[in-house]
Amino acid sequence: MSDAIKHIVIAGGGTAGWLTAGILAADHCANSPEGVKITLIESPHIPTLGVGEGTWPSMRDTLRRIGISETDFIRRCNASFKQGSRFDGWVDGSPDDSYFHPFDALPNQDEIDFQAVWQQAPNGMPFGAAMSAQVPICLERRAPKQATTPEYAAVTNYAYHLDAGAFAEMLREHCTAHLGVELISDTIKQVVQNEQGDIASLTLENTDPVQADLYIDCTGSRALLIGQTLNSPLTDVSDILFNDQALALHVPYKDDQGVVESQTNGTALSEGWVWDIALQTRRGVGHVFSSRFADEDIARGELAKYLKKAAPDTDVTADDARLINFTSAYRKDPWVKNVVAIGMSQGFVEPLEASAIVMVELSASMVRDTLPPHKSMLAVTAQRYNDRFAYRWSRIVDFLKLHYILSKRPEPYWGAHRDQETWTPRLREMMTRWAYEPPSREDFTQTQEIFPASSYSYVLYGMGFKTNPSPTRRRQANPALAQRYLQETSERTQKFISGLPSNRDLINHVLGAGLPKV
Repeated sequence: MSDAIKHIVIAGGGTAGWLTAGILAADHCANSPEGVKITLIESPHIPTLGVGEGTWPSMRDTLRRIGISETDFIRRCNASFKQGSRFDGWVDGSPDDSYFHPFDALPNQDEIDFQAVWQQAPNGMPFGAAMSAQVPICLERRAPKQATTPEYAAVTNYAYHLDAGAFAEMLREHCTAHLGVELISDTIKQVVQNEQGDIASLTLENTDPVQADLYIDCTGSRALLIGQTLNSPLTDVSDILFNDQALALHVPYKDDQGVVESQTNGTALSEGWVWDIALQTRRGVGHVFSSRFADEDIARGELAKYLKKAAPDTDVTADDARLINFTSAYRKDPWVKNVVAIGMSQGFVEPLEASAIVMVELSASMVRDTLPPHKSMLAVTAQRYNDRFAYRWSRIVDFLKLHYILSKRPEPYWGAHRDQETWTPRLREMMTRWAYEPPSREDFTQTQEIFPASSYSYVLYGMGFKTNPSPTRRRQANPALAQRYLQETSERTQKFISGLPSNRDLINHVLGAGLPKV
């Protein structure tokens, strides 16, 4: 049929563009004459941001599906293993103020009441440690698998920390060499529309114009197609999430066997927070803050204090950090006519909980799974896509805001976050409900929730929130059952700690011998 969708053009490279290309090309057989043709236009003159270094466990399946070896990925991308996030100083800033959001899910609420488990735990045991063996594993800096565990298989659930620039380069090589993606290295000069307002072609500086049936906008915050051309508006949420600047830098290890943490560390400061991500050869450190509450000089001073405490032997200083400006905003309609926005062209909110790359995965995967065979189906496909991602972005905003509203820190920045006028209506509703019942699947009804009930529970109870116990007993709250769960978790913890190598040791093994193939 003349309106068949046979050619997709991706405008923009970087992690978003090349990850999208790989996801689409692998599934739609771009390396076959019968498959969908995938062309990516990457400008040699436009740099990428290159600071997205945290992923979710979904990345393991994504890499496997597009045919990249885990051993090759770890070697090429300076990658390390990530098992969750640790938050220090977010409640009151005291020395023992720390909690975890591990990747392990909470126990099945149909079978056991995790509130009852926590009540049975030893006095003072943090919620995360009572629920999950992954927390003590992280504290011991253990890896999520053994050297004999095959690629992408796991003992405990894990994702990666990675070098975003190296990752984009690896994806580029793999997509063009193995998946049939055509690369045009050129700069888009003009976007041409037809009478109906669809994108008709892209005019390039040094190459013939390119025409396609569907265009994917991965041009970052410029949003050349979806924003500048089709005028899909941004929904600004900076009145909810205040941060709008970040100071980012790399902190090399003093020796090549430096300790590799098992999680992303997020440390609260007076007017923002610091991410600290351990890769193989360095740490990625960044201070995220709000210009409403601190100027750049104050923020650099706070970052300097952090570095003095967390990296006392480094020669890197806060003056070396690169300033990045951003606005927390997203498009409720990321698919308009024959254009889909993926990556920062679709939206960006602050980097807390590393949602940027996973949103690329989810966006590209939905295009892959719902790609219509004919252009006549574009409008109804776009509506379903827009509904899904408007929901997902609003849930991200809810979840990130949750990290701030329970803080007892005295600084104005944190006090402003506690003001319920800055909360979303849904978050206010959920907080009222959770005072009497814990988060559950009834609060999160989609099959692919961006953050499920377990994630909310780890943050809520990690920060000391209390849910009033039910006045009547339920089967799931059986004390004996709770005690057995605690005992099994303790036994599993000891088994894992004694049997799992350190992150550094497993990385060294992968660099040398590699992981077993499936």
